[in-house]
Amino acid sequence: MDSKSNGWWMVAAAAFAGGGAWMLGTGLHPWWVLTWFAPLPALLIAPRVNRMQAWIAAFAGYALGALNMWNYMHKVVPILVVGIASVVGPALLFTACVGMFRARVVKGQLASAVLITPSLWVGVMYLYEYWSPHSTFGDLAYTQMDFLPVLQVVSVTGIFSISFLLLLLPAAVAAICAPGQDRGQKTRVALVVALLFAAVMGFGTWRLMTAPATPRVTVGLIDSDARIYAKGDAAVTLIRGYASQLPVLAAQGAQVVVIPEKIGGFGVEEITATDAILGKAAQANHLDIVVGVERLPNFNEARYYSSDGVLAATYEKHHMLPPFESYMAVGTRRTLLTKPGGTYGLEICKDMDFPRLSREYGEDGTRLMLVPAWDFVTDGWLHGRMAILRGVESGFSIARAAKEGYLTVSDDRGRVVSETVTTKDGLAYVVASVPMGTGRTFYARTGDWFAWGNLVLLGVLFLIAMKRRTSTSA
Repeated sequence: MDSKSNGWWMVAAAAFAGGGAWMLGTGLHPWWVLTWFAPLPALLIAPRVNRMQAWIAAFAGYALGALNMWNYMHKVVPILVVGIASVVGPALLFTACVGMFRARVVKGQLASAVLITPSLWVGVMYLYEYWSPHSTFGDLAYTQMDFLPVLQVVSVTGIFSISFLLLLLPAAVAAICAPGQDRGQKTRVALVVALLFAAVMGFGTWRLMTAPATPRVTVGLIDSDARIYAKGDAAVTLIRGYASQLPVLAAQGAQVVVIPEKIGGFGVEEITATDAILGKAAQANHLDIVVGVERLPNFNEARYYSSDGVLAATYEKHHMLPPFESYMAVGTRRTLLTKPGGTYGLEICKDMDFPRLSREYGEDGTRLMLVPAWDFVTDGWLHGRMAILRGVESGFSIARAAKEGYLTVSDDRGRVVSETVTTKDGLAYVVASVPMGTGRTFYARTGDWFAWGNLVLLGVLFLIAMKRRTSTSA
């Protein structure tokens, strides 16, 4: 078999191996270990085949894996948008990363090859997610939600350091395995990357083991998916149904209860009745209550009733789900509640896809985030874990109640304290004691410095490449 045939066999093997790893290592229920291997096949063969073959292996592998979200995504957004945003766009970006890696390896520039691969991915994805109406949904970092030691790094850097690491490690392995390269360079690359990962894992392990003691609060989450959305008298009846269950949660020690997002449409009369019902229930059961409603005509709102029976605060959702919520008024303010154990914050569902809003809450000193939400059944695990990452980034625990999803209580290290799935067959609830978050993290204080650092690094690497090309030409 000639070398040209060998090249195409390598392309096919890399595309299928990488595609399988991307498919299983990403998506709604990722196997996090496989995400670390997914970029490796294309990067390994890149220096061993021609440029076009390397591009094909990278694009085909990523595009094949990205099909794992096709059935879910096309129900939410148009098929053309799904194809571009979920498959073609990221596949082209990964192809560019592999192409840049190959170009530098064949020139013997191993350190540059290893660095440009993750920095190009992070730089482009940061700019895309900064402007996207879906923000960080689908980011590679969420594949690592069960890998708690590495997850802790986001408290310093924000979400993008995990994507950086997920590309850096396979790039380093591929560079070290590349044929015909200087052994000294390989040794230096291996040493630096090993030290970096040791530092990340060491920090993560230390942070998980040394969380300082903070006041605890017992939260209750409750949902009934038997009635997803009610209006008029039915909405008030639904509120009465929830209120009737609150003594059960109070008897188990609940101090604050969260009811999901947009449980119904409430006009003026229904809102007045709701305030009376839940105010009385809060006072009678000595607990605080948060409920998500659509206050007609166009407000997606969380209403907070304190234990003295008063409507103490409201919060309007900042980030709507297009096109389904495009008609709704956009909230512009954060809602903070000062409690004896620390500050509570309010967000609603998709708000927690956006790191900036949660970071601002972190800067405010929020220690517990109360989140009414509404998921789409199949994405319940992923969307709930996205919210959990915001707590690790910005230093707060989270009580998130999602209809057609999960009821989840998590701490500021990303550990799930208690969780149950909601059901159409009856009532689901969780009562759990959770420590308040430890407060402002380095990331909450400093913002997206890591992502901007990648853009700077990317620019420096391109300048160096241009300078070397000019010197060679001269």
